[in-house]
Amino acid sequence: MTNPRVRKIADRIQVIVAEMLERRVKDPRLGFVTVTDVRVTGDTQHASVFYTVLGAAGPGATDDEEAQLVATAAALESAKGLLRSEVAKQLGMRLAPTLEFIHDALPQTARQLDEVLARARAQDEAVAAQRGAAYAGEADPYKKPREESAEDAADDDAADEDEPEA
Repeated sequence: MTNPRVRKIADRIQVIVAEMLERRVKDPRLGFVTVTDVRVTGDTQHASVFYTVLGAAGPGATDDEEAQLVATAAALESAKGLLRSEVAKQLGMRLAPTLEFIHDALPQTARQLDEVLARARAQDEAVAAQRGAAYAGEADPYKKPREESAEDAADDDAADEDEPEA
């Protein structure tokens, strides 16, 4: 979807479908649906509409939430014709794209990643609490130039006297 025209059509389809689901589709099976993304093929003949349902089907989902997701999918399938005709009317295109509704698993994946990161953060904090606050090396790890003591200076002077001059 590098074509700007195709991207504009996809954005417009997303707005049209979201407004239609909010205002005109009165199916009781329809849950709280959010249209997250729309992808349109390059020839604008097919549009994949990604959606999420609030509180439905996650890793710890109950049977009720699973049933709500299935009911919402069925409601979207039954409203597909109405949605497609409204998209065609508002876009003013000669051929209206076919609509395919796909449940977006991105929120569940993001939630799982957040849980994994939270566990890793907790383990890091536990490891940090167990170790002492002392540094691994010396208090001042930087090398400094060697300071000459009085004995070193005397040794250098004695070594210079022993050498014959050329």
